[in-house]
Amino acid sequence: MSGLLASGGLSGVSGGDLFWWVILPYAALLTFVIGHIWRYQYDQFGWTSRSTELQERRALKWGSPLFHYGAFAAIGGHILGILIPESVTQAVGIPETFYRTFSAIAGTIAAVAVIIGVLILAGRRLLVPRVRATTSPVDWVALILLAIIIGLGIAETIGVGLLGNHYNYRVSISPWFRSLFTGSPDVRAAIKAPLLFQVHAVVAWVLIGVWPFSRLVHAWSYPYFYLWRPFIVYRRRVATRPNEPGTSGRRWRRIGTPY
Repeated sequence: MSGLLASGGLSGVSGGDLFWWVILPYAALLTFVIGHIWRYQYDQFGWTSRSTELQERRALKWGSPLFHYGAFAAIGGHILGILIPESVTQAVGIPETFYRTFSAIAGTIAAVAVIIGVLILAGRRLLVPRVRATTSPVDWVALILLAIIIGLGIAETIGVGLLGNHYNYRVSISPWFRSLFTGSPDVRAAIKAPLLFQVHAVVAWVLIGVWPFSRLVHAWSYPYFYLWRPFIVYRRRVATRPNEPGTSGRRWRRIGTPY
């Protein structure tokens, strides 16, 4: 352990910090990749969202779009804030003050959509017995982790970014995350972040490790070809009376006799 801490710029980092910010992320990424390969090879029939639309449709119609569109917006914000360095946005002419204001407002809108959507979906899954019966234990684990991540993200976006003293995570969490993919994790950058941001990142890695074994795998099976396929034309079929002889509609007749 001491030799590992001394290498790669990790000297002086405690064993606990090494676990949370180096071992856990790499273990989650490895599980994420291998887990998906295993799941696809041995459980293709289970590679589905296990839709519960037949069990309950009214709440799903409102909760699912709100949650998914809000989540897509939040993921886009994470990509912009974590993967793209602050120096790049400034180089293209985006001032940091504008970025903070825009991210706080856009993040709040996405957070509101996610909150409403997840409340509808969670209430539906808890209160509708037929929907609750289709939820496996690992799905409950994934749902709980998602709820924690969403709650922490909302606290960061609204509580810290919009209403509180804005914390620039792009100088701590972001460099640490990018450094994981260069093979030299910057642990010191991560431990500088407030506890709220640290817990958010740790729980997100746990969810990534659980992902391949839950219904979340359906995210990779989205029918993207729907975006460019031709439109399907639906025509209404008006019910008509059968073509039977006589003026009184259907009548009894002996089998084999002509009309």
